[in-house]
Amino acid sequence: MAVPLLDLNAQNLAIKSELKAAFDKVLHSGQFILGAEVEAFETKIAGMVDVRHALGVSSGTDAILLALMTLGIGPGDEVLCPSFTFFATAGCVARSGAKPVFVDSCPVCFNLDVADAARKITSNTKAIIPVHLFGQAAEMDAVMALARQEKLDVIEDAAQALGASYKGRKVGSIGTFGTFSFFPSKNLGGFGDGGMLVTNNPELAEKARLLRTHGAKPKYHHKYVGANFRLDALQAALLSVKLPHYQEYTDQRRANANYYTEQLSRLSCATVPDPSGCKFRISNPEHSASLSRTSGSSAWLICPVAYSHNDHIWNQYTLRIAEDEQRDVLKNFLAKRGIGTEIYYPVPLHRQECFANLATEPAPLPNADLLAKQSISIPVYPELSRSQRDEVVDSIAAFQESRKH
Repeated sequence: MAVPLLDLNAQNLAIKSELKAAFDKVLHSGQFILGAEVEAFETKIAGMVDVRHALGVSSGTDAILLALMTLGIGPGDEVLCPSFTFFATAGCVARSGAKPVFVDSCPVCFNLDVADAARKITSNTKAIIPVHLFGQAAEMDAVMALARQEKLDVIEDAAQALGASYKGRKVGSIGTFGTFSFFPSKNLGGFGDGGMLVTNNPELAEKARLLRTHGAKPKYHHKYVGANFRLDALQAALLSVKLPHYQEYTDQRRANANYYTEQLSRLSCATVPDPSGCKFRISNPEHSASLSRTSGSSAWLICPVAYSHNDHIWNQYTLRIAEDEQRDVLKNFLAKRGIGTEIYYPVPLHRQECFANLATEPAPLPNADLLAKQSISIPVYPELSRSQRDEVVDSIAAFQESRKH
């Protein structure tokens, strides 16, 4: 049985009539850029995320860039961000003229290592961007404590984490700004690019609104050099149709993740890390090989965990394969059985060619390098059937058996 990594039609075609009605409404309105549909969607997201201001923008990437521009971050400034994440986080920092400073990650939750961030602060550091990777919140108490101590702005990259929370607070509402993406593969996926910038600061929200439309207010009178970061009315209307279904989508993703963990943990090759803390933290790069699996265990399949203080939304269910070269062998094995997988971020950002000018040698980020070598994501989308989930589990079990021969 084939199991794709993601099946967009399974979700979107189920509400086809509602989506068509929304399209017809926008078509007949003649309002295609910003307008009432965007404002209504912004209000809904603001309520969902528990913020005062939400601005619909052209993409999650542009939301980060707009946040940086609004804060006046540019040449001569430094911004801390994780190396193990999607390119847009550091790419936007570089586009602003500032320097991305790469930080290591926790290999249990995949998120930014705040202790490593603290070691890399200089007099030029102006902001930190924690990424709530794969749908789980970063350790925001520590992030905010560091930001207060060092007088840093915090831009939460919540592109993969709409609706996730940290100790009862919605991600995106904790820092100076929060950014979200509605790329089709996201948990609230649109029909093209789209994003949202949120904040509780009214002055920053007003400046961001101006920068979103070329810095103009009124029209043709430009206070700032802004850009075109506007959200299309059609995207807002279609996303508004999907939003009432979002909790159901999230609940099913959580059910799928729980099922995987329950079933995979029964395999002799598997382990589930202790969610009370990072048991795999590497303090010395030379130790990365010896600490790449659970101490004293033969387990090589490491399941992801949701920390008890987080509401994980499982944008991805990402395994770690803690044996050299076996991650890619597993990927090929599953592909032959029709199981879709993805290796997210096989080259961490500190090793990307475009950032080679930042240092003569990449800073040692052993966990980022380890995650890039070991991580593989399996299907977790809401519409997975029980038989599809079992096919994924059975195929991983079959891979385990194949290794014995």
